[in-house]
Amino acid sequence: MIENSYQNLFKLPELKRKIFITLALLFVYRIGIHVPTPGVNGEALASFFAAAEGTLFSMFNMFSGGALERFSIFALGIMPYISASIILELMTVVVPHLAQLKKEGDAGRKKKTQYTRYGTVILSIIQGFGISVGLESMTGAGNVPIVPYPGWAFRLITIITLTAGTSFIMWLGEQITERGIGNGISLIIFAGIVANMPSAMINTVRLMTTGEMGVFAIIILIILMVAVIAAIIYMEQAQRRIPVHYAKRVVGRKMYGGQTSHLPLKINTAGVIPPIFASSIIMFPTTLAQFINIPIMKTVAAMFSPGTIWYYLLYVGFIIFFCFFYTAVQFNPEDVAENMKKNGGYIPGIRPGKRTSEYIDRVLTRITLGGALYVSAVCVLPTFLMSKFNIPFYFGGTALLIVVGVAIDTISQIESHLITGNYEGFLGRGGTKRIKGRS
Repeated sequence: MIENSYQNLFKLPELKRKIFITLALLFVYRIGIHVPTPGVNGEALASFFAAAEGTLFSMFNMFSGGALERFSIFALGIMPYISASIILELMTVVVPHLAQLKKEGDAGRKKKTQYTRYGTVILSIIQGFGISVGLESMTGAGNVPIVPYPGWAFRLITIITLTAGTSFIMWLGEQITERGIGNGISLIIFAGIVANMPSAMINTVRLMTTGEMGVFAIIILIILMVAVIAAIIYMEQAQRRIPVHYAKRVVGRKMYGGQTSHLPLKINTAGVIPPIFASSIIMFPTTLAQFINIPIMKTVAAMFSPGTIWYYLLYVGFIIFFCFFYTAVQFNPEDVAENMKKNGGYIPGIRPGKRTSEYIDRVLTRITLGGALYVSAVCVLPTFLMSKFNIPFYFGGTALLIVVGVAIDTISQIESHLITGNYEGFLGRGGTKRIKGRS
């Protein structure tokens, strides 16, 4: 059955074209990872990143697919675009114009996309300048300068190169979304993380051959990875369905309503945003200590380094906070209750209007707590295993959430195309339960 499902991928010309376009654009992205930015000593930069493990640099390097440690033209990756999108979403709460755009449908969405592009370019220029200035003061092994010829010429070239690289990645992502299959930006991050899989496997084999990891440790590692992936798949598709009834109403000669539906509330509404924000904040002191030779900064950095009790407490606290905060920004119970009331819908046993809004908010708060604890467990587990049992748990935490979530989204879209073309999906025929997307 599974073999037939995969064969069906190439029976629909439109789906086959979309898959090939997606793979081709991702291949272009991976080529750009290896194109270096002028004026940087590659060997000195590589030695610096080897010593910067566990800081913001290692996290940004993961999201850029290894482009930052090579300082390629795609060194900034897609992070400026993600940051601009998040900032725009947060500003929706305080800026009435942005809140109005959210209600204008497709026209408002296009306008917000345009604002996001402008914000991406501005953030890329700022980050490009900051990185160029920072690199001029950095040295690699043996105090070899990373930038042999510092100055404004290097800074301007770096700003232009990195901004152009991020803009090109943004364009690639939009082309994948429009002409390919899946969410382009998510697939670019997915490709960058998965590209590190061969080196991780090679490193695991090396540890096993040198005796640093035994066969028992490898078996435990495989079992843990399968268990964590299964848990992520289950939780990312988990929903709390609130039943909604629609009253019958007559419009002209037609009767509408009189049916039962449901309001799906995701357990993890915030997605991977909370761990990204939490990691950025908690790694900031460690990163800052690399440049500031102040004893108190070194002490704070050591206190909040991965493996300490303070790190775990602060990390989990930030994840829970951002889960609630971002869910509140993304989902407004008052708007949902108002739209439900306008369409003649109501929750059985709950009065329409304010009571409905309060009920939805109460349910959302409870399931968000469960989602926040689940995200915290997935993100803390890899660090705990590595620090306590010396087990190299690759692709854990935030990376696993992204990889599994994007895979679920992409498979869901492919299934939609197959079912539209009257072909069976990955899970079989007829009444077989379909994979649910994250949206």
